[in-house]
Amino acid sequence: PTGFMELAVPYSTIEDVHIVSRWDAGHKFCLRITIQDGSVLLQAKNAYIRDQWLHSIQWKRHIFRSERLLKNARRPEVLVKEIKNLIDVSLITPIQDASVYRFPLDLVSDLLQDNDEFLSKEFQETIIIALTPLLEKNHPTQEICDFFSKHCKDSPRSTLVIELFTPVVHRILKHNTDFGKYPRMRYFVQEYIQALNCQNDGLKVVTSLVKSMHGPGSTCPHPRVLPNLVAVCLAAIYNCYEERKHSSMENVNSDDFDQIEWENKLLCYVSMMETMSEFDDWRYILGSLLQPIPFPDDAIADSLFTSRMKVTIHNVSSDETCGVHQTLLGIREGKEGWFHLYCPGGIACDDDGQLWGVMLNTLMKCCCKRKKFLISISKMIGPVMLLALRDNYAAMEVLCSMLELEVVESHDMKMQMITTLQSTCEGKRMYAQLCEKQIAIKEMQQKGGPKKLTLPSKSTDYDLTRLLSSGCFGNLECLSLAFTQVTSTCAQDLIKLPSLRYLNLWSTQFGDQGLQIISEHLHKLQVLNLCETPVTDTGLTCLAAMKSLRKLNLNSTSLSALTFEGLKEKLPALQECDVRYTDAW
Repeated sequence: PTGFMELAVPYSTIEDVHIVSRWDAGHKFCLRITIQDGSVLLQAKNAYIRDQWLHSIQWKRHIFRSERLLKNARRPEVLVKEIKNLIDVSLITPIQDASVYRFPLDLVSDLLQDNDEFLSKEFQETIIIALTPLLEKNHPTQEICDFFSKHCKDSPRSTLVIELFTPVVHRILKHNTDFGKYPRMRYFVQEYIQALNCQNDGLKVVTSLVKSMHGPGSTCPHPRVLPNLVAVCLAAIYNCYEERKHSSMENVNSDDFDQIEWENKLLCYVSMMETMSEFDDWRYILGSLLQPIPFPDDAIADSLFTSRMKVTIHNVSSDETCGVHQTLLGIREGKEGWFHLYCPGGIACDDDGQLWGVMLNTLMKCCCKRKKFLISISKMIGPVMLLALRDNYAAMEVLCSMLELEVVESHDMKMQMITTLQSTCEGKRMYAQLCEKQIAIKEMQQKGGPKKLTLPSKSTDYDLTRLLSSGCFGNLECLSLAFTQVTSTCAQDLIKLPSLRYLNLWSTQFGDQGLQIISEHLHKLQVLNLCETPVTDTGLTCLAAMKSLRKLNLNSTSLSALTFEGLKEKLPALQECDVRYTDAW
């Protein structure tokens, strides 16, 4: 009833293994293993387990035999034949285990490393064809990546590049999570792209690859594709400039360094980023990845590179989504971004500020018509006035906003800005409107009027604007807009109330953008109620500038514990803060 094995049976001694099917009727599911001295009988609980044993033992026998033959093979044709045999068995075995596919790949990797020199091009192509089915569900090893890269480099116009490497590259781009761990995999993708670039109409083939990776839909179904493509492009562009620098340091003859080939290689990767920027769903991630300007200084100083990058930056600039075009600015305060790089007079500007004008126009139309942003570009007042003289509407709007919010202190500079505005018809009209607006604000801010004001529910931004423009509100200290339909748009009216100390925005649609505006102007505000408003940490962090706040209601908002701790540190006068039903509660 029980069995035992005093000594283990080496797989190399197994001559045959088969099922003893005649005993199945008696529910004795047995397996006979024939060895040199006789046989071993294994009994399993059921047919399923017995079949698992059978296929596992057959697989183990096969891999030990293949490993021995392959490591001792000295003729290329024998090596190729055994590799194909090993891979064929891997594909037909019913065993569902990752090692069934990984073992042949690892073994072939070692063999290619040892025998690469004596394998002819024909045998190399045969091995590549044999490996392809295994790579449909597995990434190639680092050694196989080297082997594939060498083939792409040596035979870029080979039919194997498009027919066999394309699905392998597609899988890498869709599923790879870290090129840092597998740099040779990234290098293989680079060489594959360069091989495509060597085809007839190469750039078109490369851009077709990018489009096929995105797919026909409006959204790419594979979230890893874009970061992987960008990583490949960034590494390749860095390598291009390192290659040129290395050549110049070694005083290589101009005949040895092919400038045209180098430019074609560089423009190939820049064109890929252009194609990526054409897709709406990719633009935000692409802008975020490029926001730190992750290119070498040599690239930024190269007019060829910066002029070709303009298409990508223009596509990001033209996107009306706030998060997208904000990636044009520096990634943090004090850090310059693409907006600074393409400023007239900047290192990358070669179009008299046309691209910069597009950036300025998009930023001013959306989220940057604020005092903080205007102060940050006050050093660029010269380029702004230059564009205003050329009838750029956004530049004229910047000058008017700077005058309105008193961003510039110098009287001479203010006069120069006014003269610039009055030198064009549109600028003259905009300055006249600004003057009329300032007169109306002064009339509204004259002493007098009520100290308290409550708007009825259902009131809108338009209702508030009409009400405040109908009389004097210089004494208004308390304003309740609770349960009205006002939004962040009303912030432009609120900042005209110099005496405001109490503001109730309970259950309104007043959001982050409005909060950012009032935090720059209402420095006398002592009580602020934002209960049940859609504000988030993005806007709430700006409250740190309102040093007079004593009471703050953030009940039922998206406040985080970290932001709350920061506000408590930066608001010394804060006595009471309601954070119920938030993450900081």
